Amino acid sequence: MLKNPLSFFRRYALTAALALAAPLAALAAPAPSLRYTLAMPAPQTHYFEVRMDLGGFGSEYTDIKMPVWAPGSYLVREFARHVEGLQAQTPDGKALPVEKINKNTWRVRHSKQPDFQVSYRVYAYELSVRTSFIDADHGYLNGSSVFMYPADKKDLGSTVTVEPAAGWARVSTALRPVPGKAKFTFKSDSYDELADSPMEIGNHKVLQFTANGTPHEVAMYGTYTADEPKLLADMQKVCEESHKVVGKNPLDRPYVFIVHNVERGGGGLEHLYSTTLVVGRNAYQTPAGYSSYLGLVAHEYFHLWNVKRIRPVALGPFNYDEENYTRMLWVSEGMTEYMSNVIVERAGFQSQQEYLNDMASQMTSVENTPGNKVQPVSEASFDAWIRYYRPNENSPNSQISYYDKGQMVGLVLDLMILEASKGEKQLDDVFRLLYDKYYLQLKRGFTDQEFQDAVATVAGRRFDDFFKNSVYGTKTLDYATTLGYAGLAVSTSPLSADGSLGANIANRGGRLLVTGIERDGAAWAGGLNVNDEILQINGAAASEEALKQLAGRPAGTEVKLQVKRDGLPRELTLKMQPVRGVRYQIQPMPSPSAQQQKILAKWLSPKK
Repeated sequence: MLKNPLSFFRRYALTAALALAAPLAALAAPAPSLRYTLAMPAPQTHYFEVRMDLGGFGSEYTDIKMPVWAPGSYLVREFARHVEGLQAQTPDGKALPVEKINKNTWRVRHSKQPDFQVSYRVYAYELSVRTSFIDADHGYLNGSSVFMYPADKKDLGSTVTVEPAAGWARVSTALRPVPGKAKFTFKSDSYDELADSPMEIGNHKVLQFTANGTPHEVAMYGTYTADEPKLLADMQKVCEESHKVVGKNPLDRPYVFIVHNVERGGGGLEHLYSTTLVVGRNAYQTPAGYSSYLGLVAHEYFHLWNVKRIRPVALGPFNYDEENYTRMLWVSEGMTEYMSNVIVERAGFQSQQEYLNDMASQMTSVENTPGNKVQPVSEASFDAWIRYYRPNENSPNSQISYYDKGQMVGLVLDLMILEASKGEKQLDDVFRLLYDKYYLQLKRGFTDQEFQDAVATVAGRRFDDFFKNSVYGTKTLDYATTLGYAGLAVSTSPLSADGSLGANIANRGGRLLVTGIERDGAAWAGGLNVNDEILQINGAAASEEALKQLAGRPAGTEVKLQVKRDGLPRELTLKMQPVRGVRYQIQPMPSPSAQQQKILAKWLSPKK
């Protein structure tokens, strides 16, 4: 029973009024909005100018952040160090207080004024696939090194209007244009998309082709000489062969290749709907250079599936403030490199034997790297942030590349799947399963264990010991057995019968300097150090010719060296050791079985 019915009805009416007022207030509050303007009025000074127009931010203050790294390149690069002159103001020009609260965050106090502007400049003078650059000729940017974002609104969509420098007429980007807006106005659904959509701005040449029913744009910056119809036809073949691996086209817009043709260069960086490639401008003129270019296209284009959609859980959504750790870069990068080489062979740009020769060279490189016995490829992945991009003279002794070793793991794992499934399944099917289950259905990345489970599902057999010993351990991969599944024989031969000092020595301005020491070699045991200057060899003045003569001496030969270390002379005696390591070769077996032939045919294209 109610003690005071009248009091109850008054409270009910008040509660009802408040309940009605809340949605009305929500309707009245403007939705947050974000517009960027990118200008470059003086490109020869290497500055981009950015203005952010923020609307509907009704809090006391808003934190504005600059990422510390670029997805796809696993190193904290501290992009905030290139930011200058950040300031904020109201729409009518009244200055707002700004305080930098940590290395990459600025706090703008706008006292619940929902609309305000933030402007700043970014110095951009590093032309690489992972940074930004502008000069009198062109501008190139990676979003994470130029565009800031509201800290608690990373999922907010935005528009960006590009104002090219005077005389520049083109902007190439995978961002979608906004109909009816100013020229060169694009939209993104989130900061992740904006950060993952590089731009090439200037008067570059634009080429086009269609692959898998989708237009592809090739933005060619710089001078180059190439047979363009052949180039486009070959890129189309690579893209279509890449598509066959997963069999599903994720593109809902044109794909963009940004190609920087420079004096010397190489490398690429994948993005959600595009990639950036750096190529030596003469690469198209030689068979080796052209083949390398097609391999680079295949690698970065296969990332359209592997990494950008098929990914470890750590690689998206991104935390731009710090390292995003994963032990699976050997899958993301190493197995992408493995698939890119298979794709080039399947597309007809290599014969089977040429492909096998390349794989044998890669085996030789990996297995003769001392760090391969020290660092598991999973650890190489995890430590990429502190080691891969910061190599020193001891790196070959202490670590292995997750690209190179990951490629070899991919080779062996592919053949193990083919053998276990009696030639019916292969690594392609693992990528299809991961794409369907984790990208399309669950809309997330996979864990380390889920990757192993996917391999087991496809193969019909678990390979837990293989992962434990050769991925999370340093056990040597069994190339002979696995290549034997495809009717291929592996042989090895010594790298050399001569003795070795176990040191890298280079001519630096007429001085012979030690640049590297091989683990457990003669120099390692005898106390020769990196940065030692070789003054004398066996009592005679040191020279490159004297070093060449040492190369033919047998193991056990004593070598007396006089070196200069820290400005002081020092005498050392080294005993040359046998050259360690072997060279791998892969050749077809003379009489492969029907099952071996089936596996080889499933794995690679028919023999040409």
